[in-house]
Amino acid sequence: MPSLPVPFVLIHHTYQPGFCNTSTSCERSMRGMQNYHKNDQKWDDIGYHFCIGGTGQVYEGRGWDVVGTHAPNYNSRSIGICFIGDYTNELPTAEMMEVAKSLIECGVERESIVANYTLLGHRQVRSTECPGNTLFNEIKTWPHWTDLETRRT
Repeated sequence: MPSLPVPFVLIHHTYQPGFCNTSTSCERSMRGMQNYHKNDQKWDDIGYHFCIGGTGQVYEGRGWDVVGTHAPNYNSRSIGICFIGDYTNELPTAEMMEVAKSLIECGVERESIVANYTLLGHRQVRSTECPGNTLFNEIKTWPHWTDLETRRT
């Protein structure tokens, strides 16, 4: 169990699987990610705490009270929120982004995330292109985003 409330929120994108826009396709994407993370990566479960599909639905990965496996050195002190799809050249829908902000606020209200949390893109803590250039530029405009020097771990 992480030491709650956590001080960081990390934003990810799946890249693969791509964007899903029906409950059926998003559920299939979640099962595929879970199978990959458990069977190929040998993790206990899907690495992210939550994922957001193109329908605006939030899918629970590990949930609030379990340590994630989405960002080494940050797993026990962050909540990982992943947008299903590739956001290198386009943004998630406006609804998906509003849902992410509401999910973060829910985490603050339930005291799983500190009120003065730091919002980061995955690339700021690991050598990766995640969460995609377009989404990364977008989250730079969100409250609590911090310009940390990229960490290569």
